[in-house]
This record gives sequence, structure tokens and C-alpha cells, in this order.
Amino acid sequence: MAGRLARGLEKANPLVFTLVAGLAGFSAYFCMYAFRRPFAAATFGAVRGWPFALDYKIALVIAQAAGYAVSKLIGVKVIAEIRPARRAVAILGLIGTAWLALVAFAVTPAPWNVAALFFNGLPLGMIWGLVFGYMEGRRVSEVLGAVLCASFILSSGVVKSVGAWMMQVVHVTPFWMPAATGALFFPLLFASVWVLGQLPAPSARDEAERVRRAPMSGEERGAFLRAYAPGIVLLVLAYVLLTAFRDFRDNFATEIWTALGYGKAAGVFSASELPVAAISLVALGAVMVVRDNRRALMVIQGIVFAGFLLLGGATLAFQAHLLSPLAWMILSGAGLYMGYTPFNAMLFDRLVAFSGRVANAGFLIYVADASGYIGSVTLLLWRNFGGVRLDWLQFFTLSAYATSLAGAALTALAALYFHSKGRGEVRGAVRLGAPVAVTSR
Repeated sequence: MAGRLARGLEKANPLVFTLVAGLAGFSAYFCMYAFRRPFAAATFGAVRGWPFALDYKIALVIAQAAGYAVSKLIGVKVIAEIRPARRAVAILGLIGTAWLALVAFAVTPAPWNVAALFFNGLPLGMIWGLVFGYMEGRRVSEVLGAVLCASFILSSGVVKSVGAWMMQVVHVTPFWMPAATGALFFPLLFASVWVLGQLPAPSARDEAERVRRAPMSGEERGAFLRAYAPGIVLLVLAYVLLTAFRDFRDNFATEIWTALGYGKAAGVFSASELPVAAISLVALGAVMVVRDNRRALMVIQGIVFAGFLLLGGATLAFQAHLLSPLAWMILSGAGLYMGYTPFNAMLFDRLVAFSGRVANAGFLIYVADASGYIGSVTLLLWRNFGGVRLDWLQFFTLSAYATSLAGAALTALAALYFHSKGRGEVRGAVRLGAPVAVTSR
């Protein structure tokens, strides 16, 4: 059966292939979130025996984010070098390890179970790169990337809703709820990873338009970074802001929604994210029709820039009483993810294609991600120890303005750099480090 599916997909109509590959990638990463985010649906409150000035839930968030950040640092090498045949086993093994950490979180007495969240985040940080490896380097990569990005926009809200339902209806304790929620998603995880393993490699036509993708050595990664260092640094700094803001919004959604008057509505987590996914991903998927890689890179950075402006503009409108709390959360979320999602898929995929160098986008994503989660942890520590006298909603609002203004400036500078850089690029797919002779396509 596996062989028939693989042969069928190789000969399938592009639309059929896109539907199958996109659904498999969406489902696999959606399931990963069931092992990562449900704990955020609980507030935990006061924990007896907690000896530190750091809030217990913030400690849990920092522990998981620290594990995730370490994972991203490791992933710069692992994701860049892993062979395609090993991806499926790696996905299942890493998520299984993360679930065991959630079981340890449940059975270890609080507050000493904080460490379990570090070991939960440590394996999960690799999953995005492993799943995206099946999607990159194809003529339909924008659509596949948009579908894959929809998974983390929707899944975070859905799994928190499931976690809240488990506590409110099934009466699972907050400490067992994360492991119980994750267990519900194992069957879908196995099925989706199996389908991913049957996807054929990019075709010759894919490689002609998007450059051949291959594992990269440390020397090759260094050469790529040196070739585009100023632009990559600007983009990574913008992504640090997005990641820190996005993680704060995600981890403390319960507190923010409570401050907005929606504390008892478990379904608000998922209901608010459905329009966010629709608004933020339609434009990104449409970039597929832009075949010229230099032009597509400019368009994607324009979408990121527009996302930063929407985030700040929606926040300003909410404070001027022009938007309801729900409309503000939807529009600010759309702006956030219009900026955030391109970094996780299409932006770096198009940068590799623009460069004309045989490479892979995974290591660039992990360079950005590793930096982003360091920023996320820094924001949380500042929120707890920086003498901030703002409540959750005020802090969220101030962070939205700072992210919007600084991020828009960084993205504009990066776009100017790559626009200038593109004038000297000509077409051709060559081994990394060799002279590049490619046109802007």
C-alpha cells in the first residue's frame, strides 16, 4: 500500500498532490501542538512550596521555552544535515519523548515538576524543520507552507480549548491535563507522519525553478550566511520581536482573555484563531503565482511589513474604542501572523531559490528560531523581574506597539538590502560556496 501511494503521488495532478501533502503536514504539526501548548490553558494559581519570586506559570513557560530554544540551536545543524529517509522516525521519536516528559510533569510533585517542561520543549523544537523538509523546494511550496503555518495558528487555540474542556468537563487535574490531551492525538499523528513518508522528492521541474535542496555542511551554512549577512541579521531581529510577542500572546491567552471579559468561554481560544488563519495565510499562499524569486522575496517582505502595521493599527483602534475586544484580538492576531508565518516557510524558501545555491531553508529557519526563543525568554524575565507595574492587558498592549514600530523598520531595511543585492544576481543552481551565476528568478 505504501508503495502504491508513493507511486500515485509521484504521477498525481499537482492539485491532488498539494491536497495530500498539505493535509499530512498540517495534521502532523497540529498534533505536535497537542504535546506542547495545552498546559497554557491552566492558570495553576498559587502552588504550595514554590520558593521563588518568579510566578509559577511563568516558570513553566520559561522552562519549556528554554528547552525549545536549545532545541532550535541544535536544529541549526541537525535539520540542515538530516537525510530525508530519517525524518519520519525522528518526528515520532521526538514527540513520544515529549509526551513522556508531560507524564513526568504530572507524577512529579509541584513545584519540582518545572524541569519536566524543559524536557518537553527540548525535543519538540525539532519538529517544524523535519515536517517542513517535506514541503520545501517545490513549485507549490507557498501553498504547502501556508497550510503548514495554518496548523500552528489554529492548533494552539484548539488544543487549549481541548485542555480547558478536559479540566471543566472531564475533570482532569491541571497537572495531568497536558499528558491526557496529547494522548488523544497519537492516532492522527501516526497516520499523518506515515503519509509524509510516502511523499516523492521534488521533481526536476521543481528543482529548475526553486533550486535543488540538499543537506548542508557547516562550511556551506557559514558561506551562505556570510553571503547575505546584513539582510539575514535584519530579518532575524524582526523575527525575534515577533516570536517574543507571539509566545507571550500564546502562553498567557487565558489571562489576556480574562482581562477582556472572556474568562469563562473555553471555545474563545479556537474561535478567535479561525479568522486569524484565514486573513493571514490567503495572501501568503497566493505568492505561489509569482514565479520570479527576487520579486517574490520582495512581495513576502511587503506582507511582513503590512503585518507589523496591522498589529499596531488594530491596537490603536482598540484603544480608541473603534474595535471590540474580540475584533481587536482577531485583527492584531492576523497582523502578528502575517509577519510571523513567512519566516517559518516561504520567506527563507524563496531566499534559497533567489540565491541560486544548492541548500535548504531549514537551517535558516532554525537560525531565526533559536534567536527568537531567546527573545521570548528575555521578555518573560523582564515582565517578572524588570519592575514592570502593568497588568497582563496593559503589558500586551505596550508590547504590540513596540513590536509593530520596531519590526516595520527592520523589515523595510531588510527589503532595501535584498532589493539592492538582487541587482547583481543571475540565474543558475550551483554548489554552495561556488560563484553564483543566476538571474533574479
